[in-house]
Amino acid sequence: MRSTPLLFALLALAAGAPSAFAQGDAGRGAELFQLCVQCHGEDGGGDPVSLAPAIAGMDEWYVKAQLGKFRSGARGAHPDDVAGMRMRPMSLSLRDDEQVAAVAAYVASLPRVVPAATLHGGDAARGQALYAPCAACHGPDAAGIQPLNGAPLRASSDWYLFRQMQNFRAGVRGTNPKDASGALMRPMSMTLADEQQILDVIAYIHTLSGPASD
Repeated sequence: MRSTPLLFALLALAAGAPSAFAQGDAGRGAELFQLCVQCHGEDGGGDPVSLAPAIAGMDEWYVKAQLGKFRSGARGAHPDDVAGMRMRPMSLSLRDDEQVAAVAAYVASLPRVVPAATLHGGDAARGQALYAPCAACHGPDAAGIQPLNGAPLRASSDWYLFRQMQNFRAGVRGTNPKDASGALMRPMSMTLADEQQILDVIAYIHTLSGPASD
């Protein structure tokens, strides 16, 4: 994750990304979010049984970006992405960009929920060293870096992070030509040698989540 050419590619991608995102109507978003409650919960805390990650308090720009990917087919179109294929029709239930923005604004307004750890066997100390290259895009605190399209990772469901890393490595994510940022993430996922190293990185990220009141 330390490659100079890759960093230049990320900067080039960021240069072509919108520098500002229209503010959504969180009040309207609260109404639209009721359709999301069945999987993500009233508090946005997620439900692993429904394959729905915690999303409460997630950055508005990132929620909008991912909803856009689902709506365009950049995510949720691969036959092995069960969760994504569930999410895509839900995203299409939002009529237009205004409704997408409203839901994103509401999700961002929810108090952040730090999901309980469900994975075991990860070594956070080893994970800290393995995470160091990731900080270039995701930030040293794993809070994400918008100009580089680096996703916020802290306070994410650990099982979800593990599944998405597996998806990137298997080509379930990051191979769709519409998903430019995913295409950059896929080779980065392969720098982790095995599932143990993935668990180690996630264990470290979990230490960065902090209290839910952050």
